Amino acid sequence: MSFVPVYRRNSAAITEGPHRAGARAMLKAVGFDDAALQKPIVGVANTWIEIGPCNYHLRTLAEHVKQGIREAGGTPMEFNTISISDGITMGSPGMRASLISREVIADSIELVGRGNCFDAVVALCGCDKTIPGTTMAVARLGVPGLVLYGGAIAPGSFQGHDVTIQDVYEGIGAHAAGKMTDAELKDLEDHACPGAGACGGQFTANTMAMAIEFLGIAPMGSGSVPATDPAKAEVGRQAGRLVMELVKTNLTPKSIITRKSLENAITAVLTSGGSTNAVLHLLAIARESGLPLTIDDFDAMSRRVPTLADLKPSGRFVATDLHRAGGIRLVARRLLEAGLLHAGQPTVTGRTIGEEAATAVETPGQEVVRPLDRPIKSTGGLAILKGNLAPEGAVVKVAGSALQNHRGPARVFEGEQPALDAVLHNQIKAGDVVVIRGEGPRGGPGMPEMLAVTAAIVGAGLGESVVLLTDGRFSGATRGLMAGHVAPEAVAGGPIAALREGDTIVFDIPNRRLDVELSDQEIAARLKAWTPPAPRYTSGVMAKYAKLVSSASEGAITG
Repeated sequence: MSFVPVYRRNSAAITEGPHRAGARAMLKAVGFDDAALQKPIVGVANTWIEIGPCNYHLRTLAEHVKQGIREAGGTPMEFNTISISDGITMGSPGMRASLISREVIADSIELVGRGNCFDAVVALCGCDKTIPGTTMAVARLGVPGLVLYGGAIAPGSFQGHDVTIQDVYEGIGAHAAGKMTDAELKDLEDHACPGAGACGGQFTANTMAMAIEFLGIAPMGSGSVPATDPAKAEVGRQAGRLVMELVKTNLTPKSIITRKSLENAITAVLTSGGSTNAVLHLLAIARESGLPLTIDDFDAMSRRVPTLADLKPSGRFVATDLHRAGGIRLVARRLLEAGLLHAGQPTVTGRTIGEEAATAVETPGQEVVRPLDRPIKSTGGLAILKGNLAPEGAVVKVAGSALQNHRGPARVFEGEQPALDAVLHNQIKAGDVVVIRGEGPRGGPGMPEMLAVTAAIVGAGLGESVVLLTDGRFSGATRGLMAGHVAPEAVAGGPIAALREGDTIVFDIPNRRLDVELSDQEIAARLKAWTPPAPRYTSGVMAKYAKLVSSASEGAITG
């Protein structure tokens, strides 16, 4: 009878005993021998795709992860799941698939993990929704596991300065306004994305990469290393070796992802001027982990967390600059010094996040992460607004705008494309409030991001005089005063459905209000007379998602 090590849990159900001869025969057909099948089996969940730079390099990174697993006494089994590139699909019907992909990623990894009885999982991620999707799956499976971010792209160069994909989208708006020539836009397009890696600013990918390190489920310091840095190979091998330590100690995500570690993750998002999408994703991760978290928690924390990281889209620097400055550990050390970190929370490295923060090495003269006595803002980068337009809340990124109040006429659009056309044809004027509805979790479906519109507004020179609100989402690259995730959404009968052209809308950031100057009776009367639009999809995954998905205020989850 073969010996089964005490730290093996699940995989014996597949590989042990005479009755499993059929399973072993199948596994031997693809190269696994008896020795390999006697070891703990670690699923390596890869989100590699050939479409776009964010995940393009993950096939290579996975080889280094598998090498580390083998070196530490495990047997890796790699499998793939999907990814949708936000940067490519932005402004097209394909963007509706993006948020939906988060659920499919989580579901597919869970199914492969349960179906193959893995003893542990390492999940590789890159583009926006792959990070929360893999984290949700690791939390669900309950076996030892960690998440590894593939790293950021290097900045491009245009007319002597660094650029990112954000500059391309804003260039589209500048081109439409006659401020950029065809040749200049083509030059920008050709040089903005020089190779593999996720979008370089503190957009959604880098926001969530930082968040999962503060959450403790990704090794501290792993995400800071850029995608094409030669050091990334050793990061992969270390992750492979590390997951085997988790197997030996049976340290599972349930012990790591706690209410306090969620607060650490939110603090990181707030201090870095991070993406509004983090609200959706951290709410979803909390739900998967069985932990209480509400949209109001983000606002309460934002009032006491300073913005310290000078990162794009609202700041000057990109992720590779943060890496050179001292990386994510340096951000953690600042927050530790400020007393804003739950320092005793465990991480997958075996050290607490406070211990990890204490090892940060700050590059002399760096300007990316401000000292505590010179914050960019005394409060965090996000705010939650409520009012008669958003009873359940709306999310605003305040890191990228000086505007604190705005009162203006509504310009109402049924969907993103008509609004984009209006901006590109110079039909939006200073003072307007652009309203895009019907793009929520159910209405989109999939709550598409509005970077094409928001970037066009900025590119047209209207970033400080035009505001936007939508029941859809914003890209992490969005800047300016923009309110997204307005809930309830229009198709659910939310007040945003009652708006008409010319209604006066009031933003009041200090008092966290978003209102239309209408009586409750008028709003109710309009909603009573309102007819929901026909669903865009009546079959397939899009229709299924629309039937199952919750409100944005609850994370837009389907479980």
